[in-house]
Amino acid sequence: MSAQSLPLQAGFSGLGAAIGRAFGRFPRWALAVVSLIVIVGLVAGTIMVRTRSAVDVVTTPVVQQTLTQSVTASGTVNPQNSISVGTQVSGTISQLDVDYNSKVTKGEVLARIDPSSIQDQLDQADANYAQAQAQASEAGANTTAEAAGATAAQTAIPKAQAALTVAQEQLTRDQTLLKEGYIAQETVQQDQSTVAQDATVVAQAQAAYAQTQAQTQAEGAGTQAAQAAAQAAAATVAQDQVNLNNTVITSPVTGTVIARDVSIGQTVASSLQTPTLFLIAQNLDQMEVDINVGEPDIGGVKQGETVNFTVLAYPNQVFTGKVTQVRINPTTVNNVVTYDVVVDVNNTTGQLLPGMTANATINVASAPNALVVPLSAVHAARSAQSAAAGSAGAANPWGGSAAGSSSVATGQNATIMVQRNGKITRVPVQVGLVTTTQAAVTPVNGATLAAGDKVVTAMSGGSHKGSYQGQHQQGAASTNPLAGGSASRGATRGIQ
Repeated sequence: MSAQSLPLQAGFSGLGAAIGRAFGRFPRWALAVVSLIVIVGLVAGTIMVRTRSAVDVVTTPVVQQTLTQSVTASGTVNPQNSISVGTQVSGTISQLDVDYNSKVTKGEVLARIDPSSIQDQLDQADANYAQAQAQASEAGANTTAEAAGATAAQTAIPKAQAALTVAQEQLTRDQTLLKEGYIAQETVQQDQSTVAQDATVVAQAQAAYAQTQAQTQAEGAGTQAAQAAAQAAAATVAQDQVNLNNTVITSPVTGTVIARDVSIGQTVASSLQTPTLFLIAQNLDQMEVDINVGEPDIGGVKQGETVNFTVLAYPNQVFTGKVTQVRINPTTVNNVVTYDVVVDVNNTTGQLLPGMTANATINVASAPNALVVPLSAVHAARSAQSAAAGSAGAANPWGGSAAGSSSVATGQNATIMVQRNGKITRVPVQVGLVTTTQAAVTPVNGATLAAGDKVVTAMSGGSHKGSYQGQHQQGAASTNPLAGGSASRGATRGIQ
């Protein structure tokens, strides 16, 4: 083939001439082929650069649903009311009437302790009581006798005083008659002797009464002591009778025996801490879950909130309960502070057993019928101070926080990007509720957002990041890299 048979295309003759002058020793057709190869390479390189600068976006549709914020924690399933049954007396277990899982009623016999030693104590107490009663009766009889003697001695005193009075009056009359000479001196002397004798009798009667009264009081004190001893003996009898009755262990409530800690022949000792013989769950149809909630999450847990949980025995079944109590008594283990949250659960099916481990989710907040978008699509609005202080490397192509969705909080103003008719539109929103992966948003400032709208959650492209930062620094009108300009044309090719 000759050189003329492959003429150069129009527009490339100048380039061919230059190459021909530089490389005059090569044939014209060879120079034309080299020029064509160079031109094709330049065109291909330009296409590759433009392809790499295109921006691809990943979108997710907006959904309208109820968004729930929750706290996860673990706990233990327990009966709502468990009664520990112990013993108030020491002895050897001689009989067991119930076992694990036994249904019992209030007052039903659970076990018996050998009563022989306590029966002996009761018999001895009865004998002591009888003896004390006899002594009290004897002391009472003696007191009665002394009281009668004191009464008789007291009665003798007025009689002796009356005789003394008569003798004194006779002496006075005879002394008058003696002065007038009507009677002899011997009569007056005899009257004086009678007065002295009657005075002695009065003194003796008074002394006898005082003595019998003292004896009566002494006997009365003895009687009281004997009666007190009898009462003490009676109390001992009553206590021993109670101890004998307590050798029969009965159920204080109606429920189910979930633990038995004794066996026949085992010796139990009653002391300051009563030993536990049985553990009775009062009602297994109603259970409670004691959940350990950590310090960072306890502020959001309130009484009445719904709790969903699973147990290892039924991993595919979700149980539901209500928070009935948030106990303020903290538990600290390895510097980790937790609080006990009590959840009431209906267990009429009997599936939940005491001691099961529950993995619970507590619903602490809810946004019903809300517009929900992925958290990665929400970008917190920057303040004026942070925007002025921010660097080019920290800019966000959406015009929001450089930190992206990690800084989004409930009640905050934010921005999301929506793809409509092949274009990307910025929509200002207010965040209503935030979870770990989603956010409930409400459009503000006259913007619109509806279920089904496609929000941008991610971008990909060869060199769009650097161009986005440059556009963000140029001003608010250029903050959207997909809205127009050369970058917009490249991005449009990436939109489906």
